[in-house]
Amino acid sequence: MRKALISFALSAAAGAAAITAASAADKPRNSQQRLEERLQKELAQLKPQAPVECIGTRFRNISLTAIGNKLIYRESRNKIYVSDTTGGCENVARGDVLVTRQFGTRLCRGDIATTMDRVGRFYTGSCAIGTFTPYTKG
Repeated sequence: MRKALISFALSAAAGAAAITAASAADKPRNSQQRLEERLQKELAQLKPQAPVECIGTRFRNISLTAIGNKLIYRESRNKIYVSDTTGGCENVARGDVLVTRQFGTRLCRGDIATTMDRVGRFYTGSCAIGTFTPYTKG
């Protein structure tokens, strides 16, 4: 009887650990899906314009977020640039810093960007910036 209770307790603990691990694995995917849905909702209210090769970064307050292989530059509530990258800069979504090497005051297609861990200051990836699709109000 005692052995049966111990084996039952161990199997219950293992099952709980498996459920916890499975739900922890689903969280990043779910948060990623929520970000994608929020971006699609924002972009649905804006009109896409013709893609541009470069965006100016001087004297602009541009915020950056990443969703998958896309880098989203928010200039304002009414103007968003979306750039598809070659992949490798996804760690920006988890809080890494995007380091770009610009020549001048513009960020252009083909520029190389690297991601760096905020705390450890080690490189975590790199990608090439793609064309920028502007989305504007009206």
